[in-house]
Formats: sequence, C-alpha cells, structure tokens
Amino acid sequence: MSDPAERILTGCHASAGQVIRWIEDGDRRGVAALKHLYPHGGHAHVIGITGPPGAGKSTLVDALIAELRGRALRVGVLAVDPSSPFSQGAVLGDRVRMQRHSTDPQVFIRSMATRGCLGGLARATSEAAVVLAAMGQQVVLVETVGVGQDEVEVAELAHTTVVVSVPGLGDEVQALKAGILEVGDVFAINKADHPGCEDTEKHLRGMLAMRAVEPGCWQPPLLRTVAHSGEGVPELADACIAHRDFLGEAGRLEEADARRGERVFRALLGELCAEALLARAEESPAHASLLGAVRAREIDPYSAAESLVSALAVRGGDAPR
Repeated sequence: MSDPAERILTGCHASAGQVIRWIEDGDRRGVAALKHLYPHGGHAHVIGITGPPGAGKSTLVDALIAELRGRALRVGVLAVDPSSPFSQGAVLGDRVRMQRHSTDPQVFIRSMATRGCLGGLARATSEAAVVLAAMGQQVVLVETVGVGQDEVEVAELAHTTVVVSVPGLGDEVQALKAGILEVGDVFAINKADHPGCEDTEKHLRGMLAMRAVEPGCWQPPLLRTVAHSGEGVPELADACIAHRDFLGEAGRLEEADARRGERVFRALLGELCAEALLARAEESPAHASLLGAVRAREIDPYSAAESLVSALAVRGGDAPR
C-alpha cells in the first residue's frame, strides 16, 4: 500500500505527518490526499482550547489527553505555536510538554506554526484536523497560539470551544469581553489553586450572565481546573462531551459540519479564482501598459486594477489596450 492517504485510513502516524507537512508547504500532493480523505474526515469531535497567554493551555491539553485516553478514546492534538522568523517552524513546540503520550499509538500530536496567520490558528489547521479524523482519532484537540481576544477563528473549526482563563493575569477578563467570550461553549478557570480564583470566577459569572442565551440553547458551564494535578479535568471532559451530545440531539452537529465545509469551499474558490484571474491579467497586453502608467503615476493603482479586472472578469476578454 504505497498511497499515503490509504495508509492514513489504516491509522498510520508517519503518513499523517507527511501529508500534514505537504499541506503546510502548499504541496499539491497534500491536496490530492485531502480529496481522498475528506469523505472520511467528519466523525471526530473537534475541541478548541483557547484563551490568553499564560493560562496553562498546553498543560491542560496534556491532562485532557490522559483523561480521554482513560476513557479509551483515540486522541489527536494540533498545537498551534508562533512561527520562527527564520525557519517558519513552530517555536514553542508543545509536543515537548506532552512527551508522556509520545509512545501511545492511540495519540497523535502535531505542533503547527502560525506562519503569519492571525486568529490563533495556522492556515492548515482545519485541513490537518480532517487528516486526523480520517486516521481514526475520535477526539481532536486544537490548542490555539494564545493571542488573547482575537482567537475567535477556532470557533469556526471546533464543535466545542473551551475558553481557558487563569487568576492573576489582571486584564484577562477584560480581554475576553472583546470576542472570545461570545464563542465559548465551556469555560475553565485553570490554576484554580492560585490566589484570586474567586474574584476571577465572580467576574466571569457576571459576564456570562449578560451573554444572550435563548431558551433551549446550550448554557455554557464555568469550571475550575488545576491541570498539573488533574483536578477538575474529568469534569471538563464531561462538559465537552455533553456539549457534543447536545449538538447532536438538537441537530446542530450536522449543520456545524455543513457550515465548515461551506467555509472551506468559499475560501478555496476565492484563492483559485484569484490565482486564475491574476494569471490571465499578467498575460493580458494591457497589464504591462497599466503597470507602467501606475509606476509613472499617470493613473492611480486602484483605477488601473479595477479596469483590468473588469475587462477580464466581466467581458471575458483582453482589457482595452
């Protein structure tokens, strides 16, 4: 069996790592593999773990892996880290903090670099989650990079979004107001054995009380955890599974997957159309003349671009010379 995609369907970790690398590098072999894997990649429960830097997300993910494995679930982890300015690789390498699971054949952990992408995720994270689901991982944990209030993209990828806070960070509760408070399905105060936990919990409960939740909708729980000791981790796992069950019973799980597929389709369509249009534009006789006019400030770049795109996209022919 030489096809990496076929080997992934049998649970091959090496092939999964190879295909994810292709995806990250923009290698067309990654796209070919995804076409084969996509029909098999919709069965995992994707749990996003987000929150401000210093909240102990990696330690909490490590504890969650142990809890989920204790329930005989196969677990995949995508840990998104900042990029090295030199290699574009992941800087922090969360796998180092999860070494105790490295020899477990039912656990697959991958660090991914943001490579300049904002929103807490790497560009290839969603596609890598498809690979892990197709490999047979029943739960995929996605740990965001830790950029605070901008980490809302994870909610578009995950079925369940866990927002992690921690006592003693000062403005972390204020940061939550700007966005990720609205996307959280489960809230966890990690390092709950630290001073100030009661104040943090009081502030979060007050903010959650102001969050508009319609009758019959999911009521986000607020839990306390101490990741390094495992305290509260079983309850956190229970809350995540309960949320997935709620989505399934309410018929929202399929709708969430459908919306995710639609977003991927639209994003790919935009990229492919832009690439095709740019190629046609650069081949057009008008391209060089308009570019020269822009460089000479004889025409503004906005009008020049609009003229060329209009001619190519609307008329379907070459732009006027």
